[in-house]
Amino acid sequence: MQVQSMFFKQTASTKLNDAVLQRVMKKAKVKFVDGRAEGVALIDNWEDIRTYAAAMRDRVIANLDAYLIEFEKNAIRRGSVVHWAETAEEANAIIVKIAQENDVKAVTKSKSMVSEEVALNDALEAVGVSVLETDLGEYILQLAKEPPSHIVAPAVHKSKEQVAQLFVDHHHSPGTPPLTDIAAMTREAREVLRGRFLSADMGISGANFIIAETGTTLTVTNEGNADMVTTIPRIHCVITGIEKVIPTLEDFATLIRLLPRSAIGQTISNYLTLTTGIKAPDEQEGPAQMHIVLVDAGRTKLVGSDMSEMLRCIRCGACMNHCPVYQNVGGHAYGWVYPGPMGSVLTPVYQGIEKGGDLPNAATFCGECQVVCPVKIPLPDLMRKLREQQFDKKLRPFSERFGIAVWSYFVQRPKLYSLAASVGARFAAWLGGRGKLIHKLPGIDGWTDGRDMPAPEGRTFRELYVEKQRIKKANS
Repeated sequence: MQVQSMFFKQTASTKLNDAVLQRVMKKAKVKFVDGRAEGVALIDNWEDIRTYAAAMRDRVIANLDAYLIEFEKNAIRRGSVVHWAETAEEANAIIVKIAQENDVKAVTKSKSMVSEEVALNDALEAVGVSVLETDLGEYILQLAKEPPSHIVAPAVHKSKEQVAQLFVDHHHSPGTPPLTDIAAMTREAREVLRGRFLSADMGISGANFIIAETGTTLTVTNEGNADMVTTIPRIHCVITGIEKVIPTLEDFATLIRLLPRSAIGQTISNYLTLTTGIKAPDEQEGPAQMHIVLVDAGRTKLVGSDMSEMLRCIRCGACMNHCPVYQNVGGHAYGWVYPGPMGSVLTPVYQGIEKGGDLPNAATFCGECQVVCPVKIPLPDLMRKLREQQFDKKLRPFSERFGIAVWSYFVQRPKLYSLAASVGARFAAWLGGRGKLIHKLPGIDGWTDGRDMPAPEGRTFRELYVEKQRIKKANS
């Protein structure tokens, strides 16, 4: 997927005026936010689990090479073939080669953000391999030819009426009335997908986690499609990021208490698909070949850096669900695979700070993302570091850098700063007029394009504090 994050402001403005998007995002906010709160309330030691999980993820990241080698050894022992891909291009080349060498014509896929990250579907279709997304949300977006707008609920930006029309356009003859009953629409999708499940030559899945001690890949879903993708085709290929490795199944038992509650408020996921190697001679189902592609694509450069905490991420989506920016503009405004606060960090670090655009600034810094993150990633701090990098490399607009330089000059001279603040407060009070609302801010009009700003009272905090102290002294 081509990175479009440089156009965040422009796209965000468009999304704010999209009435359908605004309606569905408000519904999603209630579901995600309230659902998580209810799910978390059921666990008395939630904070203890978060602390343990964060420490465990840090331990893995600090010893990433050792855990990956252990995983590779145990996966090979169970019949899997492990491939290492340093770049997105290498990952695609590996999977395309597997498909071509095995005369693969049709692929079914379970939802995988890494495959979105490397644009795997495009690479396979370019060599004549048909690809079908089997996650319902991803299938809807495949019909719409759109990228995901959320990492857990990829079609959250679509209304049921829009989905119903897509089904008419792709499943029926023109003029067929759309079905907007959700149960009927879901059944329709299942009937379309069933035959493709049974005829696929290769199944491709992502992995929420990979287990070092057993060589197991593990996928969490609510639809069961991953079970069919990983067991019915003769070839199963897993594509996943190297940071997904965890030491033991016991560690997974801890993380699964955090993941579904953080993602959509469920106490447990409907399906856990654990795949360990190829089908044994006495087994009725499973692949004859299993390939695991471990993707770097920028991850190792985070290890040992001041951004390494981002590698803790378990891809629950809680940060975006609670982010006031994401809640209003949706995921497509962020311009790449990962939206919300996590995308504001991952896009610049994976794709380069030069392609980060406004993403590190696409936040109110309210801190909600850090509060709800199940593995305690300090997302505001990481975005602040990226802002500093952009400023140091002169990637921010000249007007912004000039304004900060002026502010820096004044703030280092307290008397001058106090005088300037006093003049500024009175000027802003004058701008507010009788209504005490500022409708237009000279030089920074963006602040008032969609809102009025309350005008200050006219005196600064310092002036009010000095007056209060004078009155207090006079009365003592």
